[in-house]
Amino acid sequence: MEHIRVGAGRRAYEQIRAGGFNLDRIGTYFGPAGGPRWLVAGGFDLTLLKEGLLGRTLPVWLVGASAGAWRFAAWLQPEAVKSYFAFREAYISTIYGRKDTPGTILRSMTAIIDSYVEDDALPFALTNKKYRLAILTCRMKHLAAYERPWVQKAGFIMSFLANALHPSLIHHFAERVVFYYGSRPPDFCLRKEFRGRFIPLSEVNFKSAVIASGAIPIAVGGVRDIFGAPDGIYRDGGFLDYHINQDYTTRNDGLTLFFHHQERIIPGWMDKRLKRRRPPEKFLDSVVMVHPSETFIAGLPDGRIPDRGDFETFIDDPAVRIANWRRTVELAAPLGEEFLEMIAGGRLKDIVEKL
Repeated sequence: MEHIRVGAGRRAYEQIRAGGFNLDRIGTYFGPAGGPRWLVAGGFDLTLLKEGLLGRTLPVWLVGASAGAWRFAAWLQPEAVKSYFAFREAYISTIYGRKDTPGTILRSMTAIIDSYVEDDALPFALTNKKYRLAILTCRMKHLAAYERPWVQKAGFIMSFLANALHPSLIHHFAERVVFYYGSRPPDFCLRKEFRGRFIPLSEVNFKSAVIASGAIPIAVGGVRDIFGAPDGIYRDGGFLDYHINQDYTTRNDGLTLFFHHQERIIPGWMDKRLKRRRPPEKFLDSVVMVHPSETFIAGLPDGRIPDRGDFETFIDDPAVRIANWRRTVELAAPLGEEFLEMIAGGRLKDIVEKL
């Protein structure tokens, strides 16, 4: 029984069906926002990381928002696998209580980042030869930039209504800011449809950018005035780039690999309730998306993928949440190997579906 499904955009689908797919064609590996749902991606990540399967011929862009950025920050570290394990353990074992505030949660998140990104390792991370990192964040505007919860909520209600009218209106409430490491900005930042800014990563702003990318609105305090970027309050990059909401094709026509926790691709956070909203087809053209099958999900604790609601559901019994999440990690460990077996056995072209 297959535990994963594979979908592909038009160009990627044609390549796979023709039998021309290999991992050296990957120019971008994308990591979506989604809170604890990223835990099902761990086995897939670690298979690619341990085997060094990406970036063998040309450097690969690791592009992520929120949890995606947190995952990929580990990939750049001197002992990447060790850092990834440290991140996952810190993430799973962190406990939040009823008295926590956006400020205390922000401090807890900072502690998670500090647990696997060491300051003296940043010079190495910023000279990595195989991987280039692009961290997606949002600089909030108007009411959405306030820290008072009721004011911030009012701003997000207004942004939801504006976005429902037309997706371009969301940019009145948030500016996309991409922090990148590389000799040049990622290609998607240079396209005419890109809306936002791009800022070089440095040893000074690296951690701030990673933390900001996961600073969930309302729940977590924002990160103020990141070095090298315009002043302001920075929050979760998933607000504008929840899943795929850019064309991540690289100049050499590389494909975009995307391990997702579900079948539906949602452009921005405010699109979650807009069932018909999906990315433009040209943004999906180069995408190869791998996601867990319904059979796999049914075998997880409670028959579902972990989500942020677990923190509240198990707030009085965090040991149950932690046990469920560890079991999910254990069950998801073979998913990367299953994908490689599909490629090696020539089965990928037979099971691939159109996005």
